[in-house]
Amino acid sequence: MFRLFKVTQLLFLGLLLFPSLLLAHDVSSGDQQILNDGGLLSYVWVGAKHMLTGYDHLLFLAGVIFFLKGFRDIVKFITVFTIGHSITLLGGTYLGIQVNEYAIDAIIALSVLYKGFENLDGFGKLGVKSPNLLGMVFLFGLIHGLGLSTRLQSFEMGQDQFLLKIISFNVGVELGQIAALIPIILLINSWKGKSSYAAFYKASNVYLMIAGIGLFVYQVYLFFTHSH
Repeated sequence: MFRLFKVTQLLFLGLLLFPSLLLAHDVSSGDQQILNDGGLLSYVWVGAKHMLTGYDHLLFLAGVIFFLKGFRDIVKFITVFTIGHSITLLGGTYLGIQVNEYAIDAIIALSVLYKGFENLDGFGKLGVKSPNLLGMVFLFGLIHGLGLSTRLQSFEMGQDQFLLKIISFNVGVELGQIAALIPIILLINSWKGKSSYAAFYKASNVYLMIAGIGLFVYQVYLFFTHSH
């Protein structure tokens, strides 16, 4: 039973880490070609693909789900996160607000670290009151949205149906988010109540912290080596 738990746990963590190893989250020439050849639906597709390979976004959301109890809580917090990232994705792209992609991704990496730290009662152990979770999820949603906007602005979109293209990309992001979260929610919820859950919870959130630190260091490295 213990071996099965360890294998399943490693698979779960590996699935979360695998996209980052491929760096599939980056903008590709293939995606640009899809947008050039297709209409609005191509923006939906690329948006969904971007979120499904958006390991930093999904790691943060996985951390949020760990802390929640019940379906209503999950819907409430994911909705708040969605509103947050939709505001900055739509507004940032439409207004042409430019942010350094490596800097914003470094901050997003810190949000992953933050969530793992909070889940492990890091603030309590320091004797500090934890910030309001719903407010922090909204704040990080705004930050994640800027990251998504930066990626979208990396594409050549043209001016024809510009707003509709942004909205279509955002719709794709939401669909990709739902598709990615369903198996994560099912796995975490199915594990709750089992004797191995406490170990799974601790190991997974330690991993979130390690992944957040690793992604932060990597993005800072890219910032200093690729920025001009």
